[in-house]
Amino acid sequence: MDRLNKFLAHAGLGSRRHVEELIRAGRVMINGQTVRELSTRVEPGQEVRVDGQPLKAEKFTYWLVNKPRGVLSTNADPAGRPRVVDLVPHVPQRVYTVGRLDEDSEGLMLLTNDGDLAHRLMHPRFGVEKTYVVHVAGNPSRDDLRQLLKGVYLSEGHVRARRVKRLKRQGDSVWLQIVLSEGKNREIRRMLARLGHKVMRLERIAIGPVRLGHLKPGKSRRLSRQEVDELRAAATRRDTAARETTGHGDGMDEHA
Repeated sequence: MDRLNKFLAHAGLGSRRHVEELIRAGRVMINGQTVRELSTRVEPGQEVRVDGQPLKAEKFTYWLVNKPRGVLSTNADPAGRPRVVDLVPHVPQRVYTVGRLDEDSEGLMLLTNDGDLAHRLMHPRFGVEKTYVVHVAGNPSRDDLRQLLKGVYLSEGHVRARRVKRLKRQGDSVWLQIVLSEGKNREIRRMLARLGHKVMRLERIAIGPVRLGHLKPGKSRRLSRQEVDELRAAATRRDTAARETTGHGDGMDEHA
């Protein structure tokens, strides 16, 4: 017997946040009765309908997409702009993006109908790392990089990088590798802007143990069973950020 939100997420209706919105909106029925309580449990043999349609459990599917610039992470756009889900027309299941990259960013996106795993990968409590390569105008000082690790205050509160690595100089700019364990809206761009540095290019190259590799922009591939298992393992660990202190290293590695 599962809670209704978990049951819907496992059935491929999207993330837990999305299915909770469906429940609150009165779009879900159990045995002909509309339910709005998130704590409702589904018992074996009960019929669940969403928008009047009987729910059929879907087989979970997991895909990796290299999102180009200019493509939206949202599943719906009234303006009809290109979306990440448009890059996987060959996937028969209704899949959702795991988190988002802003329109100007590029790189690794995961798409799945496994709402429970998607929730765990996105929620900062589980501390799943996201790795980015960032092209930054100017030359951030060592103090700037230390500040990224210490954290800055944005409108949502205090945010910080898990690790920072200077990769190389390129004229009047620098390439950095930045690892986060949370993903607030345009977080890296806003953090660096607070330090006076504009992001010129931002690419996500990994989520947990799964890496983008040499997949070309706009292309997709199915995750292997091993990759899915590794993601599940990464998403079951509690966030260890509280144990990361300056006494255990500063998280910074300068290579250039």
